Amino acid sequence: MTLLDPQLDGDRNDADPEADALLVGAVDLHQHPGPSPFPRRMTILDAARDASAAGFKAIVAKSHHHSMVTDILALGPAGLDELPIAVRGGVALNNAVGGLNPYAVELALRMGGRVVWFPTLSSAAHIEHHAGHDTGFPTPTVALRTDKVITILDADGAVLPEVRDILSVIAAERAVLTCGHLGVEETSKLIVAARQEGVERILVNHPCFVVGASADQAGEWARQGAHIEHCLVMYFGRPERRRDLAELLAFIKAAGPERTVLSSDSGQKHNPLPVTLFRRGARGLLDAGLPEDDIRRMLGANAAGLLFP
Repeated sequence: MTLLDPQLDGDRNDADPEADALLVGAVDLHQHPGPSPFPRRMTILDAARDASAAGFKAIVAKSHHHSMVTDILALGPAGLDELPIAVRGGVALNNAVGGLNPYAVELALRMGGRVVWFPTLSSAAHIEHHAGHDTGFPTPTVALRTDKVITILDADGAVLPEVRDILSVIAAERAVLTCGHLGVEETSKLIVAARQEGVERILVNHPCFVVGASADQAGEWARQGAHIEHCLVMYFGRPERRRDLAELLAFIKAAGPERTVLSSDSGQKHNPLPVTLFRRGARGLLDAGLPEDDIRRMLGANAAGLLFP
């Protein structure tokens, strides 16, 4: 079997035309292909081929450690440019790229990137959440330092000047700002600062994982103009890791389908493939009684509105 063999994903062999139809035009803003210091199940090209075959409009390749923009550009002549799907990348502002580094942001976005993730692995919320217990997060295959926390706030709780510099670049490039793994306080202050700096496209990543936000808080962020992302791997991934679908439904109700984005957050070695998770998600939400138009919006249209200028 290859890493992309559907037999590893079980339901990929079961016919479900109703769910499959909802994947046409889908956009996955949160995939984790290789190369990466974490074990990955697929390459960028693998991910693009799989999503393209299912009718996806676009995918975004994310690394916690480096910009994938140049990886994507290098794969163009190797077959990526021949696929009828847009593949985009960006940069996550962790220690490996210098943290809150506007130069890294300029390079990534002006080379064709579309997304800037504020600190993920290096945020205080992430480090605290993963301290001392198993969260299912992958372990690097190379030794990396993880002890330096990056905060977006100064000692008085104000947003740092370098953050506003980065926000101004994001605004100028009409790119997507995501709040990464920042906690509730930092996320709230980042959203306010982003709006002040003219950022139009704001995405809160998985508010109930690491971030620690309630459905009510997510609804408030949505009313401030942010979109709220939920990761299908959390609800339709490995059975031993699945969260209650009622939680997802509560968050969708709080923010509204028009402000909700569903992504896979998959590509890890032991998780189902992104397309499998989208398929399971479409079926699960249909079975929960959500209208097809709302599901299409959350699987594709909302994300497309963020990704494409």
